[in-house]
Amino acid sequence: MKFYDFVDKAPSIGKLVIIEGTERVLAERALELVIDRALPPDMRDMNLERFPASQLDGTARVREAVQAMPFLASSRVVAITDAQTLKAAMRREVWAVAESVPEGNTLVLCDLLSPRSKRPEPFSALAGRSALRIDTSSNEDARARFIQETLQELGASADARVIDTLARSEADLASVRNDLQKLAIAGKKITYKDLEQESLSVEDPKAYQYAGALVEGRVDEALGIARELFSSDRSAAVPLIYALATECQMLWELARPGGEIPARVRWRERALRPIASRVGEARARRAYERAVAAFDSVVTGKVDDPELAVELLTAEVSTLTGRR
Repeated sequence: MKFYDFVDKAPSIGKLVIIEGTERVLAERALELVIDRALPPDMRDMNLERFPASQLDGTARVREAVQAMPFLASSRVVAITDAQTLKAAMRREVWAVAESVPEGNTLVLCDLLSPRSKRPEPFSALAGRSALRIDTSSNEDARARFIQETLQELGASADARVIDTLARSEADLASVRNDLQKLAIAGKKITYKDLEQESLSVEDPKAYQYAGALVEGRVDEALGIARELFSSDRSAAVPLIYALATECQMLWELARPGGEIPARVRWRERALRPIASRVGEARARRAYERAVAAFDSVVTGKVDDPELAVELLTAEVSTLTGRR
C-alpha cells in the first residue's frame, strides 16, 4: 500500500506493520500515523516502545516488549527504526520475533529499502500479505501532494510551475522540504524565478568550497573564501549560508542511524561520514538549525552586517563540528 493510500484509506492496524521504501520523511510520518491510530495519546507512556536498530545487541528486549500485555489499554506498539541497517543474522532474529506477535499488539518494522531490493531481502518480501505494508517510495503525484502539504504547513503558496518542477525532480523529499522552507522565508508566494535563483545559488562552487572547508575543520580557509566572495559580491551571504545549511543537513542525516544522503551528492559521503560519526546527531542538528536561522535573518533583513553574520555563524558552526 502506497503511503498516501494508507493516509486516505486508514486501514486497520494489525499485528505487524512494515514501513518500506526510501523516503525517510514519509516513513517518519507513517510511523507517527500508525501510533496515532493504534494508541490514544494518554496510553502511550506505558504502551509504546521504540528500538533504534543501532542500539540492538540482541532481540531479547524486543521480544519481551512485543509479548507484554497492554497496560490499561487494548494494545501495545513496539517499533524498530532503521531496520535496514541490521546485519543478516540480526534480521533473522528480528523476523523470528515478528512471526510471534500476539493478538492485540503491534510490531512496526521501519525497513527503509526499496520493495525490489535483493540484498538485503526486505521484511515485506518475507511477510507477504501477513503484514500491513506501507510503501514510502514516491511517484510524481505523491511528490506533488507532499509539496502542497508542505506549503500549507508553511503558510505559503507557489506557482504551478514550481510545484511541477519539484515534483518531477530527482531530489529526495527531505531536500525538497528544506528548499521550500528556505524559499518560504523570503516571501509567501514562491515563483519560478525564486526557484531558479535558489538553484543558481546552490550551484555556486565557491560557496560550497566554503561550506566544505568549514565542516571539515579548515576554518581559516573557509573564512578566506567567504571574504573573497564578499569582495566581489555584497550579497554573498545568501549563497554562503545556503551552502552551509545544505552541508550541515547532509552531516545531520549521516549522523542519524542508517542515514543516507541523496545520490547526486553521494560523493561528499567519504568526507562527511567520519565527521558525522564524531560530531553526533545532536550537534549536527544544532549546526543545521543555526545555519537555517542565519539564512532567515539575512534574507529578511534582520541583520545590518551580513558579512559579520557569516563570520559569527562560521565561528559557531566550527565549534559545533570541531573536535573536542
